Amino acid sequence: MLKYLWLSAAVVAVDQVTKWLAVKFLLGRPPLEVLPGFDLRLVYNTGAAFGLLDDASGWQNGFFITVALVVGVLILNMLRRLQANEVQGAVALALILGGAIGNVIDRLMQGYVVDFIHWYYQNWHWPTFNIADSAITVGAVLLVVDSLGWRILGRRKGVG
Repeated sequence: MLKYLWLSAAVVAVDQVTKWLAVKFLLGRPPLEVLPGFDLRLVYNTGAAFGLLDDASGWQNGFFITVALVVGVLILNMLRRLQANEVQGAVALALILGGAIGNVIDRLMQGYVVDFIHWYYQNWHWPTFNIADSAITVGAVLLVVDSLGWRILGRRKGVG
């Protein structure tokens, strides 16, 4: 199922292009309202998802790079072992891998992750995120759905 690595590459490409565009068009500017409750704003995240450990002393960058690289190797091994009919699991893992690589590129090149997508309702704000985070989240949901035996993509395990 390594044939699904094209999806990982597509996630990395879209993630990196959108981050570049965010920096190009949002740097030094106030948030750009797209819709009520949705804007684009430039945030440099040195922490993990949702800004976890954002205020740590700097050790977290190397830690998150290491974790992502280890997880990436594990995902590649898992993809290699999937059967041809396990499409949903392969798509899920490829999305997670692409998202992890996209964020690792930022950490290696800049020491932080570029986030720019921001949802809110009145005084409630969802943490700012990016395409890589979205791919990881969708992939994780697909993995949970897959583990429950529900099929959204492909055929049931053991069929065909």
